[in-house]
Amino acid sequence: MDYYEVLGVTRSASQEDIKKAFHKLAHKYHPDKGGDEKKFKEINEAYQVLSDAQKRAQYDQFGRVFDQGQPGGGAGGAPFGSWAWGNKPQGDVEFDFGDLGDIFEDFFGGGSPFGGARRSTRKDTKKGKDIQIDIEIALEQTLKSFVEKIDLSKYVVCQRCQGNGAEPDTKVKECFSCRGIGQVQQVKKTILGSYTTLATCPECKGEGTIPEKPCNVCKGEGRVKATETIEIHIPAGIDSNQVIKVDGKGEAGRKGAKPGNLFVRIFVKHDPRAGTPVFERRGDDLFTQTEIGFPQAALGDKVEIKSLEGTNLSIEVPAGTESGKVLRISGKGIPHFNGFGRGNLYVELKVKTPKKLTREQKKLLEQLKNEGL
Repeated sequence: MDYYEVLGVTRSASQEDIKKAFHKLAHKYHPDKGGDEKKFKEINEAYQVLSDAQKRAQYDQFGRVFDQGQPGGGAGGAPFGSWAWGNKPQGDVEFDFGDLGDIFEDFFGGGSPFGGARRSTRKDTKKGKDIQIDIEIALEQTLKSFVEKIDLSKYVVCQRCQGNGAEPDTKVKECFSCRGIGQVQQVKKTILGSYTTLATCPECKGEGTIPEKPCNVCKGEGRVKATETIEIHIPAGIDSNQVIKVDGKGEAGRKGAKPGNLFVRIFVKHDPRAGTPVFERRGDDLFTQTEIGFPQAALGDKVEIKSLEGTNLSIEVPAGTESGKVLRISGKGIPHFNGFGRGNLYVELKVKTPKKLTREQKKLLEQLKNEGL
């Protein structure tokens, strides 16, 4: 495994590039987000080495250690100065055994070869998963806060056992083997000496408790697949790609454990009226166009346009207006997301040139032309 390939960077990458690559990949493959746990471990292992200048230099010179499953494995034998198994570091070489946690876990099954049990880093597998969904709303819906109801198929708490996984009127007992810890100690002997590891309890599968009689509906899981109607409060002024977090509305956890969260990503549709977008949103401002006649542009006039709410707005067209002039109407845009005020509405005036004229209209225009207009 090449650490640079794992992070998708070149060997000349800066520390900032390595950090950015790690954050992007860690977010993508994090197990709590439904990612690949094995891939996440590889990414984490690569980052722990390449983010440290000394370790990165050692890696560039000697390659990955312990690949051979033995002390000093990899290119170059003992890669950390004079240090080797059973010897202390010599000179100014310092070595942090904590950095080898993940390697020892793979090599020794979760323990430390230097005696004692490793602290458990087992994640809570009972917690419910987060859920992410997308919702599309109309542009005019952003003008006011509203509630959107959705039907979501997911794991919900079992109503028969209320989530504890046991049949009603039966008890949930502490596991006799692990005494409720969910893990048991194992002592192993190696050429380096004896060491103690923590392993998942085989009796309770790491739960720490065992029901006297598993629930007939959920079979001891404490949750079942069902459809739940969820109300999502969407605030005024929300824009595309903004995400609303709904606490506790993700997957139900196993055996009464904490549920996941629901993340709702919003997409705002373009205004579909008249076949083309009538209103275009730019931030909290709205932009639209309206046509005026040549006499209106030359002499000035009052014209009415429709607002996004559907009401009529009167605007003053100044005399001598040229096509393309933009008028601003304050406070008729999108509500600010902080709840105070609204953006503006900008109206672009397009001077309409008639394609068909009556004889009288042509005669009048000829007169205007002769007058120098």
